[in-house]
Amino acid sequence: MNPQSRERFYRRERQSVPAARDFARAALTAWQKTTRADDILLCVSELTTNALLHGVPPGRGFLLRITLDEGDDTVRVEVHDSGTGTPAVPERSATAENGRGLLLVEALADKWGVGERDPGKEVWCEFTGAGCGALRSASGA
Repeated sequence: MNPQSRERFYRRERQSVPAARDFARAALTAWQKTTRADDILLCVSELTTNALLHGVPPGRGFLLRITLDEGDDTVRVEVHDSGTGTPAVPERSATAENGRGLLLVEALADKWGVGERDPGKEVWCEFTGAGCGALRSASGA
């Protein structure tokens, strides 16, 4: 089957992270792919936060794309920004107060990576077996 895709552009502002999470929740609900929704939504939050903090120069924004491949029941999350640098999982101490976003993505997603764009990069993660099920309320996110 052909993949289904939804995307939205967000400005460099704090309210973009919850707006991106709500957008992703709506896509997952519409596709009835909610079994792994909590993991997917947490990764959307982490990747969009990283884009805002490290990848989006002033005056720019980021693109969130969510794709469903019904053939293998995979949801792919992509965050495109125009910043430089390559994100990597940091080696952090257990007492560090930040820097765990990509650790969470690595732990929750089946795959993740970074792709090149001009300008910038695309940070993505994939979830196989997104399946059907009940999606918890927005207050739990």
